[in-house]
Amino acid sequence: MPLRPAQVNIKALDDSAVGQFWAEALGWSAYRPGVTTYVGPLGGFVWPDPVFLGINVVPVPERKTTAKNRVHLDLATTSAAHQAELVARLRDLGATPAHVGQGEVPWTVLADPEGNEFCVLEPREIHRDTGPVAAVVVDCADPRAMARFWGEAMDWALHEVTDDHAVLRSAKGVGPYLEFLRTPDVKAVPGRVHLDLLPYPGDDKAAEVARLRALGATDLDLGQGDVPWTCLADPEGQDFCVLALS
Repeated sequence: MPLRPAQVNIKALDDSAVGQFWAEALGWSAYRPGVTTYVGPLGGFVWPDPVFLGINVVPVPERKTTAKNRVHLDLATTSAAHQAELVARLRDLGATPAHVGQGEVPWTVLADPEGNEFCVLEPREIHRDTGPVAAVVVDCADPRAMARFWGEAMDWALHEVTDDHAVLRSAKGVGPYLEFLRTPDVKAVPGRVHLDLLPYPGDDKAAEVARLRALGATDLDLGQGDVPWTCLADPEGQDFCVLALS
């Protein structure tokens, strides 16, 4: 069975502070069940959440470079007033304006306290039921090829694909979208933000990793050492991890 997206992984110097920022930004809670900070919907620690993609903030010793992340979050809003209120609240929480060549656009580009870019979107009907995170957005050179790889890797359904844009979402029609946007830049540094995938109960993680390699994924050495997860890169070099079932 294909894998399921379990969480968005964000690297940070101060995982507690960045985790608390995202918890307050999304109206969720921050939990520290181990050495990382998990951000998920209110109501107690549930992992993986059956609807939403949680955020796992992982401590690292390196600061983010000035290079733009190739993965970012888009936040949903319900009205122009909500968008303005959310932007103001995020600024109060420590977000700063970010300039990534966006020009005049109806959304607002910000960065979290450690410089990870994200967007606060204008209200869009398609995002009315996604929850606070409208989409996880990935820059790429070939959205069609990324849709083929990720569509085979995961159990999410393809909603749209063109030369410039590809969109997937849970086959259950819930939670955020996964979008691939055609961009001219290429990956230059290891990512600070990536997706973590998880096998379903009863599935063989090693077999799933082998299947991903056959689809075009390659092994990635980030100095992770002997860990229970497997670090891979998709055909365009974007890193992701396959987690082990606990």
